[in-house]
Amino acid sequence: MKMLKKILSFAFIAILLLQSIENNAYAILDSSPQNPINVAVFLNDFNDQFISSVKKSLEDIQKENDNRVQFTFFDAKGNQVSQNESIDQSLNKNFDLFVLNLVSTDIDKTKDILTKIMQKNIPLILYYAQTTPIVNFIKPYGNAVIIDTDIDQSGILQGKILSDEWNSNKEALDKNKDNIMQFLMLKGPVNSPETISRTKNSLQTINESGINTQQLSSINCNWDEECAKTAVESNLLTLGDRIEVIISNNDAMAIGAIKALQKYGYNKSINSKNIPVVGVDGLPEAQKLIKQGIMTGTAIQDPREHANAIYMVGMNIVSGKNSLEGTNYKFDETGITIKLPYYEYVAE
Repeated sequence: MKMLKKILSFAFIAILLLQSIENNAYAILDSSPQNPINVAVFLNDFNDQFISSVKKSLEDIQKENDNRVQFTFFDAKGNQVSQNESIDQSLNKNFDLFVLNLVSTDIDKTKDILTKIMQKNIPLILYYAQTTPIVNFIKPYGNAVIIDTDIDQSGILQGKILSDEWNSNKEALDKNKDNIMQFLMLKGPVNSPETISRTKNSLQTINESGINTQQLSSINCNWDEECAKTAVESNLLTLGDRIEVIISNNDAMAIGAIKALQKYGYNKSINSKNIPVVGVDGLPEAQKLIKQGIMTGTAIQDPREHANAIYMVGMNIVSGKNSLEGTNYKFDETGITIKLPYYEYVAE
């Protein structure tokens, strides 16, 4: 009987030891690096220079945070139907988060695909989607954040830059001495919130500073540099020196305008005859032209700042935390939209 008790006692101790070893093994597994968060990033167009810079910044963040996040990028090439197809094909794949930079902010063109994302309960960041219909549609979902910019601010800064330039150099800029700023407007896509806001706020700011304006021509170039170059070349042939200022809704079109101006002898250097040109974004090429005195200024946004916001907010959402935890971001009055700032960029 004593021998049986000893055998049972040893067996019980052995079981405890095995359980302890097993528990420690699980502890080691739990402390090992987790699988990365898989993020599907659906971008409007890789050829958009600013969006391309944000993509590059996200790739840098992935390299800097080894095994924490894995970004997979999808290029819609400016086609909403193509983007919808890419999203549809990704719904049943192993993605923890969708980042969606919509081609169109028309809710009628995106409602169906947004509904499919919500039905799958996939955490969602809408990047550049600040329209009332989209906000109202997505807000009840409760698992989405919109990351956008203060688009009104971008136009206001453009207007301020041009007002300062006009007031400090009016003798040279007011070519016909009529006290009116004659301008050419290069616009983004028709009905785009950025197009509408930047156009309105740039002119309103100039007028509020006491400067009268007159639009000579307005062209929708859909953010495209080559389109802007062609449009400005055409207008220079018909309007010539009547153009006193060029206002562009983004830097890519502003760069196109500069190239057209240079073809006709303008904006070659700080000492050549110049027509002030302003843009939005702060693309590296635009910054270089501004430093050279060839381009007047831009409302700059930082692609790395945008990528950081997408990364930090996205990691919070996927982890089930408050989406703003550990950040300095704040929601606007919608309760789901973060507006990243612009900054004035002119030559020192």
